[in-house]
Amino acid sequence: MLETEELKKVFKGKTAVDGVNLYLDKGESVGLLGPNGAGKSTTISMISSLIKPTSGDVKLKGQSVLKDPGIIRSVLGVVPQEIALYEELTAYENLKFFGRLYGLKGKELEAKIQEVLEIVGLKERQKEIVKTYSGGMQRRVNMAAAMLHEPELLIMDEPTVGIDPQSRTHILDTVRHLNQQKGLTVLYTSHYMEEVERLCDRVYIMDHGQIIASGTKDELKSILSGEETILIDLDRPYPDLVTDLQSHDGIRQTIETEKGLKLIVPKGSKLLGSIFQVAERHQAQILNVNVKVPTLEDVFLHLTGRKLRD
Repeated sequence: MLETEELKKVFKGKTAVDGVNLYLDKGESVGLLGPNGAGKSTTISMISSLIKPTSGDVKLKGQSVLKDPGIIRSVLGVVPQEIALYEELTAYENLKFFGRLYGLKGKELEAKIQEVLEIVGLKERQKEIVKTYSGGMQRRVNMAAAMLHEPELLIMDEPTVGIDPQSRTHILDTVRHLNQQKGLTVLYTSHYMEEVERLCDRVYIMDHGQIIASGTKDELKSILSGEETILIDLDRPYPDLVTDLQSHDGIRQTIETEKGLKLIVPKGSKLLGSIFQVAERHQAQILNVNVKVPTLEDVFLHLTGRKLRD
């Protein structure tokens, strides 16, 4: 349905996006992951026809978006990172305004407003002024505005940043429903790996303006198929222990976590005894140990060396 061909964008001599090739089949939900500054938002802006690429092209159903931006604007819904609403208006008034921009009017517009409000769970609060809403509710209105014209493709750029768990769950459930039940094609970027695990069929990992890996979740996890993850919960941080483990010959990667440490080691390496000895040397109190297969986040860290929030 959508593909980019060697998409490149240079700002004042600095390359933000460098030869990106990606595609979305109709009805797919595709994740675009990358640390801050990777080029995700610039890529989305070019796909959306908001900015022109320095070179390359975006094609919708084989037609060039660069030559005719109107072909994508009529079928595209975008949920941006920032809240794009008029705070002094009610949710209903905002949707009525945006619906008219899409060319909707009369009974058709009214029906669509009520439909999308039902989808995002705000039908009962549609007459309240937007500035009185929580951040999560505002993001749900943002999402409703993007769906008014029944888009074929929905781009969501980190739609759950900084919102309450209830709104986050509602947005994720809504996206999954629209994709799986309505066949809506979705391009989803997020700072939360578990969201991509839950929503996306395929994933592109982006860093320094380039796609560095792509595939289904299982295909990406197979990059670390010869490894396993050891999660260690500690009673407090131990910087010297981290330094020691980082220099351990058998440990491929040592990552500090909120609870302690995550170690990437060769599968079947039987390093636990050695790790316990190092911990004992530093008088570190281990609260819990869990050995598991690598996750999508482990693959991301392996490929980029950075967490999504870095």
